[in-house]
Amino acid sequence: MFRKLFTTAAFMTAGILVHAQTVAPHHKGMSNGNPISASVFCADPTALEYNGRIYVYGTNDHQQFIKNGKKDGNGYGDIKSLVVFSSADMVNWTFHGTIDVAKICSSWGWRFAASWAPSVTWRVAEDGTEEFFLYFANSGGSVGVLKANSPVGPWKSPLSKPMIDGDTPGVKPCSWVFDPGVVIDENGTGWIAFGGGDPNSSGSTLQPNNARFAKLKPSMTAIDGSAVKIPAPYHFEASELNIMNGKFVYTYCSSWAERQDIDWNAYKEEQGINVAKPGSCTMCYMVSDDPLSTDSWTYKGVYGPHPGFPSPNNHSHLHKFQGDYYYFYHWGPLMKSMIDVGEIDSSCDGYRSICVNKAVVNESSQTISPVVQDLKSVNSINYLNPYDMIEAETMANSGGISYEDFTNIQRDTRVSTLGNDASRNMQVKVKSGSWISQRSVNFGEKGASKFTLRAKGTGTIEIRVGRIGARSAGTIAFSSTEMEDQTIELDPAKFLNTKNIFFVITSADNFFLDSWQFTEAQSDDIHEVESQSSSMEQSYDLSGRRVSKSHQGILIEQYTDQNGVKRHRKILQGKE
Repeated sequence: MFRKLFTTAAFMTAGILVHAQTVAPHHKGMSNGNPISASVFCADPTALEYNGRIYVYGTNDHQQFIKNGKKDGNGYGDIKSLVVFSSADMVNWTFHGTIDVAKICSSWGWRFAASWAPSVTWRVAEDGTEEFFLYFANSGGSVGVLKANSPVGPWKSPLSKPMIDGDTPGVKPCSWVFDPGVVIDENGTGWIAFGGGDPNSSGSTLQPNNARFAKLKPSMTAIDGSAVKIPAPYHFEASELNIMNGKFVYTYCSSWAERQDIDWNAYKEEQGINVAKPGSCTMCYMVSDDPLSTDSWTYKGVYGPHPGFPSPNNHSHLHKFQGDYYYFYHWGPLMKSMIDVGEIDSSCDGYRSICVNKAVVNESSQTISPVVQDLKSVNSINYLNPYDMIEAETMANSGGISYEDFTNIQRDTRVSTLGNDASRNMQVKVKSGSWISQRSVNFGEKGASKFTLRAKGTGTIEIRVGRIGARSAGTIAFSSTEMEDQTIELDPAKFLNTKNIFFVITSADNFFLDSWQFTEAQSDDIHEVESQSSSMEQSYDLSGRRVSKSHQGILIEQYTDQNGVKRHRKILQGKE
C-alpha cells in the first residue's frame, strides 16, 4: 500500500523531539571507517572484484561468539560458516549474510570440521560461464573448495571431501594443512599456497618448512602434480597470493618465535639480501618468477605490522581495486568498544573484526611499503546513489541493529542471527534507538522529493542529514504486517549535493528493514510526481546493481505503477 505521510508541522515537531531520543552507542567512531562492520565479528579477510564492486569474505567469528553465549574466548572450533560483504565505494558496506559451509559440505561426513581463512577468485570459463572458487581452511587438517556462479552463491561443494590434505603429494611433513591463498595468472592457470604451524620434523625456528605452493588443474578443484616448499622465514600462517608485473607475490604471517640475530645474519648472507628480520606476528612477503622452484623465492620484508591489542593473531589480504591497492586485515577494536560500554561480557576475548587501510605498492619492483593501520580507514572512492534501490544491509556505520534472513528465520533469534546460507534476502532488525548511516550520498543539485521504505512491523524512522544529532529532515511512521513500501514526501532543499545521512529509529515493535530509495525532485516543480506515462522497468540484483532481465536468480524489479509512483518488488528469474 502506498501512503503519503507528509506535513510541515509533523517535520517540525519531530525535529524538536530528536534531542530527547537516546540512540544506541557507536563502536567504530562516527567518522571512522574501521572496522567495515559495526556489528559482526569476522576475520581472515580475502577479496575479489566483480562488476565494479569489491567482495570481502572472512571467517565468521560471530558464530563462535553466539555459540559461546556472547562471552568467553574465541576458540574457533564452532566456526562452520563464512561471511560476505561488498562495496562499490569502500565506505558503505553491504552485508550479504553467511555461507553455511557445514551444510554445503555435509556430504563430507567426518571429514568436515570447520571453515576458516577463505581465499577466493573467479574466471570466465571457455563456454562463457562465470565461475567463482572459494578455498577455505577445514580446521588445521585440510583445505576445501566451494564453487558458485556468482560472488554470493549459491555455493556448492564440487568434491565429496577436502581438496588438499596430508596425503596430497608434496604436503608432508607440513604441520598444519590450512590457510589457502589462491590466484589465477594471465594464462588462466590457477595456483595455490597453503600450510602453517610450528616447525615440522624437518624444520627449524627460522625455517619451519610448512609453506607449500602448488599448481591447480584446469578444473581449479585439484592439485596438478606435487606441492613444493616455499622457504619462508619464520613462517606461521595466513597465506595469500598476488601477481605483479608477471611475478608471484606470496604473503604470510610470521610466527611468535624468538629471533636470533646470528641466525638472521647467516640467512641474509646466504640469500644475498639486506632486510631486517621480521617482528613477531607480522605480515611478510616473498617474490618469485618461477614459483615451483624452491630456490627462486626471495624474501622482501614486512609490509603489515601486528595490529596490537586486542588482536590475538594476524591475517591479511592485499587487493588492487579500481587502480589502488588496499590492505585488508583483522583487528579487535569492535570487541573492545563493546566491552568498554558494557554491551558484551568482559570475559570476551579474541573476537576479531575486518578492517581496511590503503597500501602503497610498486608493481614493477614488487615492493610493498609498510602499511599504516588505523581506525580512520580509507576515503570514499565513489558516491552512493540514493535514487537507486539500496538494501538496508548497506551501511557505513550502525548501532543497535542485527541481521536476519527472512527466508530462514529461527524463532529464537537470540540464539543466532548469522547461521544461515549466504543470503539474497537479508533484512535488518531494529529497535528503538537503533540507527544506520551512509556516507558520501550524492543527492545532486535538485535534491530528493520523496523517500520510500520497504519494511515490516511497526516503527518510526527519522532521516537526519549531516550528523546523528541533527533535527529530522523527514519522518516516516511505518506499520504493516507484511513487507511493503511506504513513501513520504520531503523538502528537496534539505537533500542537496553530497551528504552523510542517518536513519534513526525512534520507536519500534518487531520492526524489520528491507530496502530504501529516494526519488529525485523534478526540475520544473520539486513536488511534482513523475509522469504516469513513465513505465520503464529496471532490474537490479540484491546489492542494488543494475542487471539485465535475463539475469538468473532473485532480482529487484523497479517499475512505475499506474499512479506514477516508483515501486520495487523481489522476483525469482529463472532457476537458481
